[in-house]
Amino acid sequence: MAASSSSSGLGWKYDVFINFREEDTRRGFVSHLYKALHQKQVNTFIDAEELRKGAEHLTAIRESRLSIVVFSQNYASSTWCLKELVQILECQHTKNQIVVPIFYEVDPYDIRKLKRSFAEALAKHELHSNVDVKEVQSWRSALARATDLAGWKSQDYENDAKLIEEIVGYVIGRLIPISPTPSKDDGLESTG
Repeated sequence: MAASSSSSGLGWKYDVFINFREEDTRRGFVSHLYKALHQKQVNTFIDAEELRKGAEHLTAIRESRLSIVVFSQNYASSTWCLKELVQILECQHTKNQIVVPIFYEVDPYDIRKLKRSFAEALAKHELHSNVDVKEVQSWRSALARATDLAGWKSQDYENDAKLIEEIVGYVIGRLIPISPTPSKDDGLESTG
């Protein structure tokens, strides 16, 4: 956030990191979410289509105050989405990063119980020789943990605009710095 942001003062480079599956949500939901955050002067990291995902993304996650995870139909088919999710949940644990899951046209139950496209994608990852079985297990665990967090289900909203408005309001509320301790001349009575 521009004037009111405390991101840079506390070692944060970004207010928000958005983790999402490009083919499912980039041109619609995520682009509108990014625009709405940008209009509210929220400094948001979103990958450019031409950038390769890698160390830069993992660093951006560590440098963000809040991460939005947009779960969608093909989310689990992306090893990078899953690697980023593991990093996000690690930052939640070690840096108290706020994590906001969005279940975009998917049921959290299918993610938690690894049903449908989520089960199929993880089974395919296990078959690839270049993916470590332990890494796939960490992805399974991260998916289950993420569904335990409070978030939003797109099915609960009449349209994406209402969903985005609510998400942006929540993000702004979480990013506004805590107001300083009242001074003696602020009109409040002392209790001590």
